[in-house]
Amino acid sequence: MKLNKKPFALLLTAAMALSLAGCGGGSTASTTAAPAAAPAGDAAADTAAPAADDGQTYVINIGHINDERDSWHLGSEKFKEYVEENSGGRIQVNIYPSSQLGTEVDMIQSILTQGGCDITFTGESMQTYQPDLGIIGMPYLIKSDEHMEAVLTGEVGAELEGLMEKSGMKVLGYFTRGPRNVTANKKITSPADMNNFVIRTPQSAMTVAAFEAVGAKPTPMALAEVFTSLQQGTIEGQENPLAMIQNSSFYEVQDYVIRTEHLRAWVYIAMGLEQFNALPADLQQVVLDGGKEMQKYEHEIFLKNEEELESKLVEEGMEFVDVDQKAFSDAMTNGVLAVLTDSQKALYEKISAANPDA
Repeated sequence: MKLNKKPFALLLTAAMALSLAGCGGGSTASTTAAPAAAPAGDAAADTAAPAADDGQTYVINIGHINDERDSWHLGSEKFKEYVEENSGGRIQVNIYPSSQLGTEVDMIQSILTQGGCDITFTGESMQTYQPDLGIIGMPYLIKSDEHMEAVLTGEVGAELEGLMEKSGMKVLGYFTRGPRNVTANKKITSPADMNNFVIRTPQSAMTVAAFEAVGAKPTPMALAEVFTSLQQGTIEGQENPLAMIQNSSFYEVQDYVIRTEHLRAWVYIAMGLEQFNALPADLQQVVLDGGKEMQKYEHEIFLKNEEELESKLVEEGMEFVDVDQKAFSDAMTNGVLAVLTDSQKALYEKISAANPDA
């Protein structure tokens, strides 16, 4: 959006309302609208950018589900600092944490329809647009941090990023996550203990299938609703990495961390492809470099936090319970393998083969 001499308050209101091409890549009446995204692999997608320094100022809105203490938010602040400085003030970045712009699914839809959000952090939730991306949520597929890094930086990682582009998202980087664990108010040590256990899951077909395979009753629900639902007994437990358990204060309403470690996954730093293509070429590079800075900075915080999270949760009164992980792995993996499509199975094999310790 091209700024003029209107008072700053009015300009800010306009920026909030419009977003990139509608919010950040959009234009005033005197300029043309953002070009439509070309299909992935089409050279037009890489050549449609306006000329460098077109005299416009752009607004990029970042929305995410975590609170301001989380490493995702701190990484967003690093992106804002880098991009605003290195664009010479031609890009303004606004950050909306704690689901202010809606659920993860809401924000994805907003990005793809240019409805107010330009960047969010997402992974297997993209399966609605590209079903094969659901493989990110396959339980017990990624065996270690080293395995995850090999996937993300190798051929299969490039294939997954290509699927993101086909769905309308430009990948600027990724955040790796700690292993997901179940929390509960009873001790759980085996799949049999999960029978009829009502557990909140994200809107992920893989995760739902995994918990159905151990006899639980998965209940997809937005993160913002989980604490109250646990408090009121609508659900009995939930599953998340330790960072989310800590930052969402689940220790106030849950007694146990059940060390299932059933999923090691990542989220992409995902920007709308149309919004990205609407930027001049030089600002596209600033945004790409900003994504790298965000990824690096967030990962440093993530690693530091991971070293401290278990002791913090113990201090808050939670007890960690070891489980028969092989039994969980066998049940969940077999349950989900049975519902994979042929193309998802092909990705499963490629990801498994990328394990450096296999």
